Amino acid sequence: MSDDTASQNQVVIERSFDAPADLIWQMWTEPEHFKAWYGPAGATVPVARMDVRIGGSRMVSMEMQTPAGSLTMWFTGTYREVVKNKRLVYTESMSDENGTVLSAADIGMPSGHPTTTEVVVELEEVAGRTTMVMTQAGIPADSPGAAGWAMAFDKLAAHVAAQRAS
Repeated sequence: MSDDTASQNQVVIERSFDAPADLIWQMWTEPEHFKAWYGPAGATVPVARMDVRIGGSRMVSMEMQTPAGSLTMWFTGTYREVVKNKRLVYTESMSDENGTVLSAADIGMPSGHPTTTEVVVELEEVAGRTTMVMTQAGIPADSPGAAGWAMAFDKLAAHVAAQRAS
């Protein structure tokens, strides 16, 4: 894969928060916080199970209303790297509610869509502000997933602000 292809098949989003890295880390690793912000606008997260350690598993369900009615999506994965307040790496696959990984064809995605992607979250705190860089390898930068992440990070910023205010 060329560098151009690699950069086209990943979503990279950088955001800065007026909050310490340990708070942003909690947003990614504590289920109640994660449920508060994950997913695009209008989505809810009724289930977030996270065993945040190398080799630990994660299971998330996301619900949203579509013109065709309610849609529930399940995601499963495994934590590959955990460096508290610095770096989090996990795999992500669409699954059923039992954690059985589904292929792109199983869920009506176009051929060539990967079964498993990798999410890397990097945090750097400087003077009480944290820069977060999230990279999801395996999906195009212009995909609906990229737009979903952007909306989710708007929700994350609002949740962080609310936590800081309380």
